[in-house]
Amino acid sequence: MSEATSTGYPEENYLTQGSTLKSWLLTTDHKRIGVLYLLTISVFFLLGGLFAAGIRLELATPQGDLVQPETYNRMFTMHGILMIFFFLIPSIPATLGNFLIPLQIGAKDVAFPRLNLASWYIFVIGGCFTLWALVSGGVDTGWTFYTPFSTLFSNSHVLPAALGVFITGFSSILTGLNFIVTIHRMRAPGLTWFKLPLFIWSHYATSLIQVLGTPVVAITIVLVAFERVFHLGIFDPSVGGDPVLFQHLFWFYSHPAVYIMILPGMGVISEVVATFSRKRIFGYKFMAFAVLAIAVLGFFVWGHHMFVSTQSVYAGTVFSVLTMLVAIPSAVKVFNWTATMYNGAVSWDTPMLYAIGFIGLFTIGGLTGVMLGTMGIDIHVHDTYFVVAHFHYVMVGGAIMAFLAGIHYWWPKIAGKTYPVFWSKLAALIVFIGFNLTFFPQFLLGYMGMPRRYHAYPEEFQVLNVLSSAGATVLGVGYLLPVIYLTYSFFFGARCAQNPWGAVGLEWETTSPPPTLNFDEIPTVTGEVYDYSPKKEAQVV
Repeated sequence: MSEATSTGYPEENYLTQGSTLKSWLLTTDHKRIGVLYLLTISVFFLLGGLFAAGIRLELATPQGDLVQPETYNRMFTMHGILMIFFFLIPSIPATLGNFLIPLQIGAKDVAFPRLNLASWYIFVIGGCFTLWALVSGGVDTGWTFYTPFSTLFSNSHVLPAALGVFITGFSSILTGLNFIVTIHRMRAPGLTWFKLPLFIWSHYATSLIQVLGTPVVAITIVLVAFERVFHLGIFDPSVGGDPVLFQHLFWFYSHPAVYIMILPGMGVISEVVATFSRKRIFGYKFMAFAVLAIAVLGFFVWGHHMFVSTQSVYAGTVFSVLTMLVAIPSAVKVFNWTATMYNGAVSWDTPMLYAIGFIGLFTIGGLTGVMLGTMGIDIHVHDTYFVVAHFHYVMVGGAIMAFLAGIHYWWPKIAGKTYPVFWSKLAALIVFIGFNLTFFPQFLLGYMGMPRRYHAYPEEFQVLNVLSSAGATVLGVGYLLPVIYLTYSFFFGARCAQNPWGAVGLEWETTSPPPTLNFDEIPTVTGEVYDYSPKKEAQVV
């Protein structure tokens, strides 16, 4: 065995197979496309984070003395648009999904490699339109583009931002379609549905939402543009339109979109918990069906966003009950992760720290979501910082924690390098502390009645706002640290073993980083998924 093979770092791999810029920009290798997405969304995350910093600086004082109200509206709008449409939605599917799905099912690439590259270019084009809106003065409608403000009254650059979101939707649809066909048609021999990793199940469910739900919001955005340009009577009540119709169309997609952001993260956590507990996932089939149940039920709960939007009490009751139902499969996943760790040989590696942080924060976000699904509580805290805190506990505490868990878990596979253990664990601790310092005070602010989207507020809310702004500073440091040490490790880190975690799964049976075509020969699957039996452990190198 050669030295390169023993370290798991072959001389010929996807990183070294043509190192020119042209070879990257014209690549059809799913792994390289995943890296391109990673670099692209990192830029959008940085920009969205800068707007978040501006928001928290403004809210450190009650007078609203840093920026004007119009500028503040643009700040929180651009923060939401960049973070949701250009980071959270593509974060795990477009990066880790692109990189790992063919590896985990024993395929040489995705079903449509050229379409995969086209999806990235479409994403970049959509992002450029939105950045054009940003540098031209921004958008002030909120990330939801609520009518009639977005169609009649806003003097900001709504059209280019909406066009950017519309174009990016095609990237999401094409990626979902590619994943569905790949999972159906390209699995290795012996890899039946109930031998698939839960990472694959979660991306399959996510892809269904992308394909079925994204066209709805795309059409809705087109209608907003048409009404803004041609003054049609679709949402404008003065000419017979209905602004609440926009809310129905928007939330019919946007609540399932929450699961586009969180389901892939659940798949990541399942892989990490199984590996670092050295156990098969407890209730594997229940976990697989739970992700499908979340995807299906997610399409039937949009009305809980509209309890105060002329919706009848009877319709609100139905949506409230459905919201309770969608919490059940989410609870199944939390209980099963906990049961997997129980009596397991849990090791406290960096990915596991992020996974445990995810479970705790997502549980708080999920429970407060159930609270908001009850009409009595929701009417009291509607459009307050309680909703902001809930959303960030799910999206930032959930999706981003899972994203960081996945990046740290598969970094040896992506880069073939190790990262500093001390700094990575310190970053995980800082992120967890900083997140709670930032967003838990917002639950209290919202319950006491502080509305969101206001740049000034009564003085009695200042202490909690200062605490939240200080926590945001800590959180920013926690996010910056992985950028620094992972970039350093990519160029200067020590080469790692092929399977440094002793994990099971087809992606760990090829070299780190993988060759261009992933496997010398298509593997045949004979064992069970997550087989961490003592016999199997003895075979892991």
